[in-house]
Parts: sequence; C-alpha cells; structure tokens
Amino acid sequence: PAEDALRIMKQSDIGPFGVLTLVLVLLAQVAVLAQLYGASWTRGALAAVVSALAARLALTLAARSGVPAARPEGLGAAVAGVVPRPAALGVVAGAVAVAGAAGACSGGYDGARTALAVAAGVCAAELLLRRCVRRFGGVTGDVFGAVAETAATTVLVVLSLGR
Repeated sequence: PAEDALRIMKQSDIGPFGVLTLVLVLLAQVAVLAQLYGASWTRGALAAVVSALAARLALTLAARSGVPAARPEGLGAAVAGVVPRPAALGVVAGAVAVAGAAGACSGGYDGARTALAVAAGVCAAELLLRRCVRRFGGVTGDVFGAVAETAATTVLVVLSLGR
C-alpha cells in the first residue's frame, strides 16, 4: 500500500536495493561519459552539461502545478505545485532548443541527437513521475531524486547511441 511505501521511503537507511540501484546508475553514467570523453573532449563535456540540464528540467516538471505532494511535510510538500505549468513547458522547450544548438556546434547530426536526448530524458522522467504520483499519491524528495537521475541517465545513453 502507498502508506507503507511512503513510511519505508521516509526511513533514513537506504537498503540493499537502494544501494544496488545507485551503483548501477552511477556505473552507467560513468561508462557513457568515459565513452563520450574517449571519442572527444567536447562531446564528453557537452554530454555532462546536457545531462545535468535534463536532470534540472525533470525537477522543474516534477514541481509544476497539478503535481501534488505525497505527504504534508518534506521536500515534496515544499516544492510540489510551485512552478506554473506554462512556465515549466516553456522552459523545457527552450532548453531542448538550446541543447540542440549546443550540439550543432559539434557538427553533423549532433544538434538533432542532443535535442532528442534531452527530449527523451524529460519523457522518461515524466513517465516515472506519473507512475510515482499514481503509486504514492504525489511526489516526495525521493521521487525528485529519481526523476533527476532518470533524466540524466537517459540523456547520456541516447547521446552514446550511434557512436
């Protein structure tokens, strides 16, 4: 039940599945960044910056109006619903365009690939956000962390494809 899941999430110990998840996500991010930096310093740096951008975009979308907090206290309650929906969507559209322009500086199809990577990262984070809102009744600090890491990892994986 959602109440039990929220109680478990509130505990300070991380548990074996939490550790395993963090290790796998970090290994995936490091592996992709190593691959991209190996191809070119510029591509690696662009990927690092763009993945961080996508993570922040995911946080912005998770804090938009209409997304409730799962509990009356904590990070989720402090930031849930504080970003107006039109502003959140406008920021995402602008960031996708800026990421595409930055990627275009690398030449070839890197502009389209970078814009697509950011869009894919935001979409993956949005899917996770919707699942968490259905499951827990809203967002928590853990959900914010999960959507940020999901977006960042998705961006890195998309940027590594076709290299």
